[in-house]
Amino acid sequence: MTTLQSVPALGTHPASGSLPSRAETRDQLSRATYDLLVIGGGILGISTAWHAAQSGLRVALVDAGDFAGATSSASSKLLHGGLRYLQTGAVKLVAENHFERRAVSREVAPHLANPLTFYLPVYKGGPHGAAKLGAGVFAYSALSAFGDGVGHVISPAKAQRDVPELRTDDLKAVAVYGDDQMNDARMALMTVRAAVDAGAVVLNHAAVTGLRFTRGRVTGADLKDSTDGTEFGVTARLVLNATGPWVDHLRKMEDPNAAPSIRLSKGAHLVLKRTRPWRAALATPIDKYRITFALPWEDMLLLGTTDEEYEGDPADVSVTEADTAQILDEAAFSIKDQQLSRDLITYSFAGLRVLPGGPGDTSKAKRETVVTEGRGGMLSVAGGKWTTFRHIGRTVMNKLAALPGHPLAEDMEPMNRLPRKLPLPGIANPNAVAHRLLVDGPAPGPRMAPDTARHLATHYGSLAFDIARLANEHPELAERVHPDAPEIWAQVAYARDHEWAETADDVLRRRTTLTIRGLATDDVREGVEKLLADRG
Repeated sequence: MTTLQSVPALGTHPASGSLPSRAETRDQLSRATYDLLVIGGGILGISTAWHAAQSGLRVALVDAGDFAGATSSASSKLLHGGLRYLQTGAVKLVAENHFERRAVSREVAPHLANPLTFYLPVYKGGPHGAAKLGAGVFAYSALSAFGDGVGHVISPAKAQRDVPELRTDDLKAVAVYGDDQMNDARMALMTVRAAVDAGAVVLNHAAVTGLRFTRGRVTGADLKDSTDGTEFGVTARLVLNATGPWVDHLRKMEDPNAAPSIRLSKGAHLVLKRTRPWRAALATPIDKYRITFALPWEDMLLLGTTDEEYEGDPADVSVTEADTAQILDEAAFSIKDQQLSRDLITYSFAGLRVLPGGPGDTSKAKRETVVTEGRGGMLSVAGGKWTTFRHIGRTVMNKLAALPGHPLAEDMEPMNRLPRKLPLPGIANPNAVAHRLLVDGPAPGPRMAPDTARHLATHYGSLAFDIARLANEHPELAERVHPDAPEIWAQVAYARDHEWAETADDVLRRRTTLTIRGLATDDVREGVEKLLADRG
């Protein structure tokens, strides 16, 4: 590992692009009265803060952990229409999902999302026949206006050329359709940046210790900065509870007698090294309702997911041995044994889906977004899915505009007057960015490695040029963090100065891919912690 010299924060004034200090942010949060305080830095809270700031409201966003630190960075990494929803006749829902998927991947964040071809294998004795699945993927593609091609059926031999580890025993045919994938943590982080660009004030690692009340109404929150123990507060005209699996915990702070409003479903995933290249993903039906995915993602293979009710502490969710066995067993329906060796597993993670309260099988439950108002006037939002994160933000804003008495309506621009497809920061063609990074390498010095250029282009878009300049100015930051990963040390310094990274896990798990690759070694962690400490 390279020996890093001290690299203090480059520029300390927000106008220069770097972040204010935590003390400055706490002071700003404490002094002002905000129109909206969003508690919860998952994608629902982030999207709402982004849209609220766009509408002209004075917005604050806080989270007890890191942005997207829980479920929002533990998804299946997909932007998708929801093929399985066609079985329940939810045609309008699938069409709406497709609209949002294509908007994000084509116009809002083409630098952070990429198209992915899916193969749906049809095995002898399986839950669905080739004719039914062929008709299903055709209808699915039709609902996206055939923007990803026409869903169709191909032969097993053709499919195996793209997915060499595909199991062909008793394989009758393969249905084909298109969706998109992303790095969810990076997408969330860019949305935080968009919210800040629009005027929001944000702080992670700031836990709510209590709610503030004025004449029985919730008018803010008391918080504690977990990095140094500093206690402070935020005053707001309206508070939005977007804490995901913890939504009922905060509702009980408002009203100790509040009845449970949600239930939780755990989704576990495994990350494996790939034995051979994959040019398509697999979506294998397990039964009438469930599909198991095998996704080429970040040069690895992502397997999952499980779907079972979870009743424990959300902070304790983890992948169990039973989860691992289930994922590997279900993957074995369509994947050869050599790709499913436990020795290839580099990482596992689990997240919690927030579902509306009520009975029934969680695998059949709709991923609905529920917005409720508590006794003290606090709004709580829960549920939904990654694909529709922009739509959820707009939905919450419309709810704010329609509140009794319209307390915020006169101060906010209506959603229908705002840009429908405002892009996220860094929007650019990632192929063009990667090409520029390779051509405009440091001089003198070695050119940037192709895998690093591609990684920067698809995780930062045009902001990758800022990282390249940082590496040029500080040659030690141009070195790889780990020889087996594309990331360079400049990304760590950039995460510290521009992306709210406070801990090694913030960097290794969510701002880079080192943890999921199984490369967050003690030496790497020590180097990251040293660089984070050099804040200047």
